[in-house]
Amino acid sequence: TAAAAGERAAAAAEEAMAAAVAAQAERAAAAEGAAAEGAAAAASDEAEPADRVAELEAQVADLETQLKEKHDRMMLGLADADNARRRANIDVENAHKFAVGKFAKSLLDVADNLGRAADSVPEEAIAENEQLKMLHEGVTMTSTMLLKTFEQHGLQRVDPLGEKFDPNLHNALFEVPDPAQEPGTIAHVQNYGYSLHDRVIRPADVGIVAKR
Repeated sequence: TAAAAGERAAAAAEEAMAAAVAAQAERAAAAEGAAAEGAAAAASDEAEPADRVAELEAQVADLETQLKEKHDRMMLGLADADNARRRANIDVENAHKFAVGKFAKSLLDVADNLGRAADSVPEEAIAENEQLKMLHEGVTMTSTMLLKTFEQHGLQRVDPLGEKFDPNLHNALFEVPDPAQEPGTIAHVQNYGYSLHDRVIRPADVGIVAKR
């Protein structure tokens, strides 16, 4: 009977010990599970900000690309507008410069005839005839005033005698032999040339030295 009681006490002690070990094992397993869940949550929390940063960086890069494209288009538009403004200014300037071109060109024959009239009078006749002298002086003065008026408006008379022939500036009418000058040299000017603000409005009519 005492032995049976001892056996029962021992069995109860073993059962209590087994229960304690099982409870401790359960607590350890629970702790491990909680730790694993915490680690997973932490990993998830770390992954979410990294993904968000990458997403924001991609958005920033896209916005920078759009901004550069808009800036380039704006600069191109400004350059086009500036070019158009400069072309318009040049057109206006040329219009002012060459507005008198047609009118001046119509007066060139008058200037030529006045010059020819003054040059055609022999010096001997001028010295002998007072009235002819006064007339010659009047024609010469008129020719000089007309040329000065031309110059005030940018119209210049061009005398190319002795220069090399240039088809852009001169109109060759004939050739003359002249061993004293290089071929292609202008030896005679039949009509003076005229330029308006460095633009030829009438080439000079010339005779040039012929090739040997």
